[in-house]
Amino acid sequence: MAKDDDGVLLSLVIPAYNEEKRLCSSLEKVLSHLQTHYRSFEVVVVDDGSTDQTAELVEGYGARCREIRLVRHPGNLGKGRAVHTGILQARGDYVIFSDADLSTPIETTNEFMLHLSNGSDVVVGNRRMRESRLNRRQPLIRELLGRVFTRLTRLLLRSPISDQTCGFKGFKRFAAIETFSRQRVFDWSFDAEILYIASHRGLRVRQVPVTWSDAPGSKVNVLSACIFSFIGLFKVWLNGLAGRYD
Repeated sequence: MAKDDDGVLLSLVIPAYNEEKRLCSSLEKVLSHLQTHYRSFEVVVVDDGSTDQTAELVEGYGARCREIRLVRHPGNLGKGRAVHTGILQARGDYVIFSDADLSTPIETTNEFMLHLSNGSDVVVGNRRMRESRLNRRQPLIRELLGRVFTRLTRLLLRSPISDQTCGFKGFKRFAAIETFSRQRVFDWSFDAEILYIASHRGLRVRQVPVTWSDAPGSKVNVLSACIFSFIGLFKVWLNGLAGRYD
């Protein structure tokens, strides 16, 4: 897939916090795939205040490959803020964000781009669809809490999405701006807010089954993330009632 002018067809946004041990492998896979399938792309890595060599690693790649761009946060602001920063700085006609560990394989971009170029405004990876393949599941407690969060989201926000938190989502550029410019919640409930805004704004959202493998080494404190996520979900509900997404 190519873009004929000097613009960027696809932006891949990767939030990263202390990812020096696995980001090198991920970037190699990303570059190999995107260089093979897309003439025009960029990879925007948002370093969320890492204390290891994540930023230096990305800068090294950027010096050798002009498609890789580093954006830095002065401190650790959280995944929701990192994705927000990367999405709004992306220059592509289509914008996809992915976790740094590539739990969803980079090859998934091809199917997402197909749907985005054929009518969908937002495409959401869904690990709970019948056609999805889970090669390595999350720890049981995280999976159970994720299901509780999704049920609560469907109840409070009347969302039809059965997997809110899969870290692989794609947007047409206008849809990315339409949603992320209205984002108000930046903790782990940000996915639910973005999808709520997309629905509220009348965007066409498509769920797509994905292959997914849990990657060990998560830096998330499950208990605190869950507490703040549930609080954030109620904030989204209140914001919706107050018309703050209009």
